[in-house]
Amino acid sequence: MRARDKAAVSALRSTLAALDNAEAAPVDEAGLRGVALEQSPVGAGATEVARCELSEGGVVDVVRAEAAERLEVAAQLTAPAHADRAARLRAEAAVLLGFLDGPGTE
Repeated sequence: MRARDKAAVSALRSTLAALDNAEAAPVDEAGLRGVALEQSPVGAGATEVARCELSEGGVVDVVRAEAAERLEVAAQLTAPAHADRAARLRAEAAVLLGFLDGPGTE
């Protein structure tokens, strides 16, 4: 049971980070170049930008991508020395896919 909890915690932490990154506002690099120092924004919150909001479909896509990435890496770990890591990645993917299947399907 404990091993499954560790897999769930690991999968959820990294997926929450991926969702956080997906909601980050895009950086306009063109606006960063060529601005004189005296024209740059000054003060607390002067450069704050509202975060993007993912739709439910966007969240599902990120979670599916995280699960697929884990399954892909687990499939590449064929050496017996990596069996534990591959099993952990498959368990993490199962946790994420379990959330997509909805409540009561486990």
